[in-house]
Amino acid sequence: MAAKIKKNKLEIEYSYDFELLGVRTSLKGYKLAWHLNKTLRTNLVKQQDLIVHFKKGQTASYDHYSFRTPLNDLNLFRNKPLETESPAPELVPEFPHFDFIIMTQSEENLSGNRLQEYLRTIPSVELVTLIPLTALKSKDNFIF
Repeated sequence: MAAKIKKNKLEIEYSYDFELLGVRTSLKGYKLAWHLNKTLRTNLVKQQDLIVHFKKGQTASYDHYSFRTPLNDLNLFRNKPLETESPAPELVPEFPHFDFIIMTQSEENLSGNRLQEYLRTIPSVELVTLIPLTALKSKDNFIF
């Protein structure tokens, strides 16, 4: 008779100390990053694509621009996967109508509300809104 082995399950509570903004625009990522750099006096730089592993073994890549200082962390992601890949979900599938997602962690002046004001001054930006993290199932995509 085989002994029954008890399995333990590790559960991790993540701290979501960031804000997400959804942006709808006709601009390409590099052009939006340029406008943000000019408007915010930042230096968003193209990074390696963000690769997300979804359930069912699906993987997708998303454009990623980043700017970091000791007090601020600003990331710009394309919400739709790169065109070269087979159909994959959006980075934030709950909001497929957004073209870009901005993730900000700030100790000083880049809070979500202030960032929305700056983004609204960019002529080609049609819509900017804060994405509530409480109801967002895909927030784990931003833990890296």
